Amino acid sequence: QVQLVESGGGLVQPGGSLRLSCAASGTIFSIRAMGWYRQAPGKQRELVAVITSGTTNYADSVKGRFTISRDNTKNTVYLQMNSLKPEDTAVYYCNVDRISTYGGRYEYDLWGQGTQVTVSS
Repeated sequence: QVQLVESGGGLVQPGGSLRLSCAASGTIFSIRAMGWYRQAPGKQRELVAVITSGTTNYADSVKGRFTISRDNTKNTVYLQMNSLKPEDTAVYYCNVDRISTYGGRYEYDLWGQGTQVTVSS
């Protein structure tokens, strides 16, 4: 069974930077889209950024500040967050829409456990 493990959250001052990582483990053959979502207290979960094999998309609120990337050799997706603002404070979740395994099995809509990002002075 495939699992997603996130790391890199923490407390940072406004204007600072953090880098989140999410590694998928298991007998993975390929991964389609990988993305990051976030959920602030009292708010719905929202898409932050998504990356496929050739394209990236970002929420308007993070464009120009956040960069999503992936390393297919490590089955890992990253989110570089710069110029952080207090409104970026949330639990950040990694998501994969589809994984195919060497056994010919597919797994869909997988989520990580979440990592807290707090932007505060």
